[in-house]
Amino acid sequence: MTPKQMTRVNMALAAVSGLALRLYLVLKFPVTDTGDGPFYIELAWNWLKNGVYGFPVYGKLTPVDMRVPGYPAFLASVFAFAGQSTKAAMIAQIFVDLATCFVIALIAARIAPEGSRRRVALGGLWLAALCPFTANYTAVILTETLVIFFTALAILVLLQTVPGSKDMNGAVMPARRGAFLSNPWFLGGLVAGFGTLVRPETPLLLFAASLVLLAKWWRPADWRKLVRAGLLMAIGLILPLIPWAARNWRTLHDVQFLAPRYSELPGEYTPLGFTAWTNTWMWRFRDVYLSQWKVNDEEIVISQLPPYAFDSDDERERVSDLIDEYNEALTIDPNLDQGFREIARQRTERSPLRTYLKIPALRTLTLWFTPRVELLPSSGHLWPVREEWQDDRRDFLVTLGLTAVNAIYLLLAAAGAWVARRRPGVALLIVFCIVRTLFFARFVETPEPRYVLECFPAVIALAAQVFTRRTLT
Repeated sequence: MTPKQMTRVNMALAAVSGLALRLYLVLKFPVTDTGDGPFYIELAWNWLKNGVYGFPVYGKLTPVDMRVPGYPAFLASVFAFAGQSTKAAMIAQIFVDLATCFVIALIAARIAPEGSRRRVALGGLWLAALCPFTANYTAVILTETLVIFFTALAILVLLQTVPGSKDMNGAVMPARRGAFLSNPWFLGGLVAGFGTLVRPETPLLLFAASLVLLAKWWRPADWRKLVRAGLLMAIGLILPLIPWAARNWRTLHDVQFLAPRYSELPGEYTPLGFTAWTNTWMWRFRDVYLSQWKVNDEEIVISQLPPYAFDSDDERERVSDLIDEYNEALTIDPNLDQGFREIARQRTERSPLRTYLKIPALRTLTLWFTPRVELLPSSGHLWPVREEWQDDRRDFLVTLGLTAVNAIYLLLAAAGAWVARRRPGVALLIVFCIVRTLFFARFVETPEPRYVLECFPAVIALAAQVFTRRTLT
């Protein structure tokens, strides 16, 4: 068997293995009742059947801009052929995710030395195909699978701009300008723009690319190239958003290129004071269920909150009074919210490093170093070890196994980043992971581990670099 034939067989085996893993997850652990899942389904169905991108408000089907339309459009395209079948949508997501695996392999190959490109690409393909964390999200009605694909594709396109990167034949690719519509800066922005229609924080990739360019082209002689690249990315980014913004202006009389920051309806109050308070202490994902995700829906039980949510008995009593008031009406009005805002202000004044450094650092650990079992029938608990082992050994082993797998992927990525540290394009992957992590650790109110899954194309591509032949530099 020739090397090319062996490569094709290897690729086919990786694809079949990835398909089997995803089919198993879809058939065994499908999830349709997540917080956002039913909302996306309703948006897609109303759009498809009634021609209205919205949902009932006070009994009337009302246009909204609470979510960008990319993922509902994906669901609507599936529903148009398969009816309102979430299983069909999950099957479609399987093939999207498998396509992402091949894109990741191309990313890995692009930053590998010529003599190791095939080896590294196959390593990246296998790592992507067998990654349980990205595969798991094909079995849920959420945006992750689709936005990971757009993120990976945008990274691949942007790597074409890196001097010294290689094409698929191993030839060095010049940093070409090209025609406007084929310019990789423009195309990278365009793909990121379509990704933004799925999740509005997708432009963080372009921000990371801009930081890399700024570090490279900081001299005045290079400012023209810097401005040109920035403009091309910005134009590409905005073009896919224009129809959505035009719809919002025409239908809702609102200049909205993305979606409301807190997905609120017009005139709906957002309890930012309560969020400011939780931002001074909440870093574990399980605490989200006990506080943020209960607002306007369930009672909050103060005894379930961790001790570090309070600095003193007096503060605990003040918070208890506010929560009691909330529990009476299950809503946070501006006056009640002001009470939480004042406590948040005092806590930050007492310990600014806690709010601005410690909590984001702990959230970073939550985002990256978790078993990622939020979609599985598993507790995710490992401590105390003896009690968890005695209580449910199977649950403990699943959690421990996925924790170990997550650690292996991250350790391989760190090793691969070190191996490839001087190669063109590696800086973009690393800076993107850092930028996205900092954004969600500091500026987003809930530390959900799924928020860094969009970094996994970069993580896996870096991990694949450990398969570089040792004789090469």
